[in-house]
This record gives sequence, C-alpha cells and structure tokens, in this order.
Amino acid sequence: MSHFKSKYHDELIANAAYIGTPGKGILAADESTGTIGKRLASINVENVESNRRALRELLFTAPGALQYLSGVILFEETLYQSTASGKPFADLLKENGVLPGIKVDKGTVELAGTNGETTTQGLDGLGQRCAKYYEAGARFAKWRAVLKIGPNEPSELAIHENAYGLARYAVICQENGLVPIVEPEILVDGPHDIHKCAAVTERVLAACYKALNDHKVLLEGTLLKPNMVTPGSDSPKVSPQVVAEHTVRALQRTVPAAVPAVVFLSGGQSEEEASLNLNAINQVKGKKPWSLSFSFGRALQQSTLKAWAGKEENVKKAQEALLVRAKANSEATLGTYKGNSQLGEGASESLHVKDYKY
Repeated sequence: MSHFKSKYHDELIANAAYIGTPGKGILAADESTGTIGKRLASINVENVESNRRALRELLFTAPGALQYLSGVILFEETLYQSTASGKPFADLLKENGVLPGIKVDKGTVELAGTNGETTTQGLDGLGQRCAKYYEAGARFAKWRAVLKIGPNEPSELAIHENAYGLARYAVICQENGLVPIVEPEILVDGPHDIHKCAAVTERVLAACYKALNDHKVLLEGTLLKPNMVTPGSDSPKVSPQVVAEHTVRALQRTVPAAVPAVVFLSGGQSEEEASLNLNAINQVKGKKPWSLSFSFGRALQQSTLKAWAGKEENVKKAQEALLVRAKANSEATLGTYKGNSQLGEGASESLHVKDYKY
C-alpha cells in the first residue's frame, strides 16, 4: 500500500483542496503567547488574554476579509476563545467558509553537536491533542521545522531530523482527521545569494518528500508551506521575477504533483514585497501542478496592527488595512496583483527578525 488509509481519507483530500482554492489563502494567527506579546509590545499594548482575544476578534470579524481566506491557523488558546458576543471563533470562521487550523508543535530545541541547528518538539501526545482539536472544530494543523544556511549548514543531521519529524507529525495528523501543513522553513538570515538558497531549498524539500513517502503519508491530504527562494537578509535584493523563477524551479524539481497546494510563508518580507513575489510566482510560465498561495502571519497583520494600536476607535481602520492586504494576496494567487500605491503604514517595512522564533 503506497499510503496510509485513514478513515478521514476523503475528508482530508477535500479539505486540502479547499484550502488551495485559487484566490484564497491562509492567515497565520497562531503566534504563541510570547510572540504575540512582542507584536503587542510594538504598539504599547499589554500582553494579556483580553488584548490577545481583541486582536484576533478584530482580524476574524474584518468586513470582507474572510472571502479571501480559506483557512486561519490558530494558537491553542484562540481555538477555545469566543467573540465579545459569545460566538466561538471556530464557529465564526466556519460560517464564513474558512477552515480553522491549529499550531501543534512545541517549539524548537538545539541539536547537540551542531552549530546552533534545531529540531522541533511536540510528537509526544500529539495524537490525543489532534483528536481533541478535531473535536473543537480544527481541520488542519501546522508544524514548523527551522533550518538555517551557513558555511556548513544545514547539516545532513538537521535536514534528516526535521524531515522525519515533519513526516511523523503529518501521519499522526491524518490519523486524527487534520490536514498537515508541512513547513520546513529555511531562514533568510545570512549573506548567501539566491543560488545557495535554491540549492538548499531543493535538498531540504527532496528530503521531506522522501520522509513523507517512507511514512506512507497521503500527499493529496497535505499542504506544503515553504520559504520563497530569495537571497539572504545580508545580500542585495533581486526582482520579484528572479525570486519567482528560482522558487518555481525548486518546487518543480522536488514537490510531487499529488500535493494540491503550496502556501508560502512570508519569512520576514515586508507586506508589499511578499505580495509582489507571490504575484510573480503565479505569473511564471511552465508546469505548476499545484495551487500557489499564501500562509502569511506578519505579512498580513503588520499594517493592521499599526492602525489598531490597541484602541477601540481604530478597529474599523485596522480592519480596512487587513482587507487591503488580504485582497492584494488574493490577487497575487491569480497573478493579477498590480501593486498598491496606497500603502498602509507598515506595509513596506521589513519584518525580518534574526533567528525568528514563532
């Protein structure tokens, strides 16, 4: 048997395909309590449950924005939260045609004997947690593996450990009805050029699909969340067309056609840069058997956060900022985004954070 046959087989395939609907993408709102605290601190807002809930409600109730989304990734706390009027966030999203997802990893730990490379933890008890999240309304999951580019990195050990961790996570999710997002993020940190990033991306993705195959994961019921192929953060930038050409070629060489959709992470690009690169990726001619979309966190929320600043009277303005970015990225998935001359505050600022922890 080439893949594991879960009782959720048909549902997994249908949900993965739905998330990959052209014109729609994923809002990553699954920042851990510590990470959301840094975001709130940037606008001088205290990191308490009520403020975290208010920000998420602002995002999920923004008029017109959800039509451009097929999924929202939640942190565990958020999956069980409700709007001010008492409606559970999971129900609100589903009623608007958006599938709730859940972050299931437990962060990274250093691999002993490496130069600061990491592996992701969270496999213990994952089956029970996935079953509980499915019961609460989640239909897909996210697990972030992190690799870095250096003189001798990523090492074979780091590539292997992260690929097999992702594969084990993926099959556990499928056993419990959740579509796994496979996320091997290669950090943008460093002075490397785009060719080095392309070579590393191909090595990492090839290892991931070997591991997924070994674990008998149903590829039609998965999504891939990779980095775009770009130069390092300390290297000169290149045009969106060059990013697109290298990114699509890396995917063509490594990602099976059975995978329904590739949802790119923004990886610290500015909001506008991420949209322009995604648009260029969708304009590349040639074989692209997967839907090419987005799973953006910072690149969907930055100008919204700035506009809100934690004040009730700014909610409408903040929601309008989210609508602008959601529409821009929807158009980018179709290759029809023209660029935005009315950039909201924060839309063009780099969101790069060295050695980013989620």
